[in-house]
Amino acid sequence: MAETSFDIIVYGATGYTGRLVAEYLDRHYAGRDDAPKWAMAGRSLEKLAAVRDEIGAPADTPLVVANADDAADLEAMCARTRVVLTTVGPYQLYGDALVAACVKTGTDYADLCGEPAWMADKIAEHHDAAKASGARICFSSGFDSIPFDLGVMMAQNAARQRWGVSAKRIRGRVRAMAGTFSGGTAASLGATMKAAAKSPSIINVLRNPFALTPGFDGPSQPSGMIPAYEKDLDKWAAPFVMAPINTKNVHRTNFLLGHPYGTDFQYDEMMLTSPGEAGKKMAEAAVEMMKNPFGAKPPKPGEGPTKEERENGFYDVLFVAEGPGGETLHLAVKGKYDPGYGSTSRMLSETGIALLSTDAEGGVGTPGSFLGEALVDRLQEHAEISFIVEK
Repeated sequence: MAETSFDIIVYGATGYTGRLVAEYLDRHYAGRDDAPKWAMAGRSLEKLAAVRDEIGAPADTPLVVANADDAADLEAMCARTRVVLTTVGPYQLYGDALVAACVKTGTDYADLCGEPAWMADKIAEHHDAAKASGARICFSSGFDSIPFDLGVMMAQNAARQRWGVSAKRIRGRVRAMAGTFSGGTAASLGATMKAAAKSPSIINVLRNPFALTPGFDGPSQPSGMIPAYEKDLDKWAAPFVMAPINTKNVHRTNFLLGHPYGTDFQYDEMMLTSPGEAGKKMAEAAVEMMKNPFGAKPPKPGEGPTKEERENGFYDVLFVAEGPGGETLHLAVKGKYDPGYGSTSRMLSETGIALLSTDAEGGVGTPGSFLGEALVDRLQEHAEISFIVEK
């Protein structure tokens, strides 16, 4: 890549989540020796300037105008930076041209995408070209799917240290979570459902845990859709709305890294309720909620919780790795802040900074496949996310 003006450009900085990313980069890295050179980008110079002032960023914070529908605009923007962080979704509606521009210019890219059908299309369309240009296209760099992708990776690392072999099965279990899903997540699901209605083949992609591993079909996977009492945890497990995307990213990381978890690896995600009849009823109710996870009034893109709500949010995810003799290992990923906004904005920011300081072959990948433990270290140091072996 030719010499660039910036390390990172935050594209979509006038949107709700993009604004949080810009605010984090400004406040967390202001005055630090390791601060990246970053800029805010979007369609309107006037709106960019207003957001810059509202978040208290310096008046000389660079502003870049680029229209999502203008390929030349996007290529010019990408040519000015090493990394683009984009919050402009749904990506299946607004992301095609930006991914293409990053691939063409050899610019690294990270987003918050949880749209597996679109991701599968982009893998088929751009993976080889991105390898050739050196661009690392890093999907799902927020709550979907970093805590899960990296949680499995760290659980497998601990399993190999303890048992000398990878775990053949890991269960991801959300033990607790306080916060809201983003308006972008709701809009992405809505766009996916509309696309599936027009093209039923998309349903097959959504159902296939190996939809993002072209040429490889692994073993049958636990569905995660049937409530079950888990005796070892003394909890009922219920379907988890983000499992369809997280599980696919976990399998893609394993695939891209040459199957360090094994070609027979099984992984599923659910959320834990409580023991007894009350827990069973909660788990059964969760099955119905999966049909309409955002309720009658889903959040809209651009809307989000208050600062107090973001700061009071948290999440706690347990990964149970099963050893060769039936023994288990527990690793927890715990994060401060609302998962869909406060923590996600930090995760996306740190993914961008990790891309600046790590080398990996280009292609269309995942945070785990490109960054691995380097990103884990950054998240623990900067984003108040912990990865801890509990037993």
